[in-house]
Amino acid sequence: MSYDLDGDSMEELHLLQSKLHSSLRQFPNFPQPGILFEDILPIFASPSLHAALLRALEIHVQATHPPTLTPPFAGVDVVVGLEARGFLFGPSLALKLGAAFVPVRKQGKLPGECVKVGYEKEYGTDFFEMQKDAIKPGQRVLIVDDIIATGGSAKAAGELVGMLGGNLVEYVFILELDFLKGREKLGAPVYTLLNGQEEALKN
Repeated sequence: MSYDLDGDSMEELHLLQSKLHSSLRQFPNFPQPGILFEDILPIFASPSLHAALLRALEIHVQATHPPTLTPPFAGVDVVVGLEARGFLFGPSLALKLGAAFVPVRKQGKLPGECVKVGYEKEYGTDFFEMQKDAIKPGQRVLIVDDIIATGGSAKAAGELVGMLGGNLVEYVFILELDFLKGREKLGAPVYTLLNGQEEALKN
């Protein structure tokens, strides 16, 4: 990913990434054998780490999608957060960017008319929904979640954005399980803030 950042901003981003990465906790063999679970919750337990996360994401997004003096003007119009951990930082990031926040929720959780997309999980099909009037045609949309694994849920969220006529500019994640190759399923650029895992635990 290339950046239009000055040296000070790039240095600030690298320092924030190092600070955030050192705060993560790892739990081997959770939720099942062979999985090394990365716990991001310490970030949100600390006001300074929480602020560091939002600042790091703000630096990236503003450099990658800067506002312009000609259409489409706004760098990002809407931040879409996936249930449930995309809700932890999506609204705050949207506020920093001057953008709207729109949730993607499991089937049956949102009132009013919704659009719906199914996606495959380990034990069957699940469904994501978004309110039909949540995104206006042509709006520039950023999708956020805590982690990208297989990419199924993120892809479904992207399909919902497309159904409403939104312009999906990027997916942003805190972490990535590289070995699952989830980003290959996604039809827009992908940014991961912190270095991902390259492989699962060896049995």
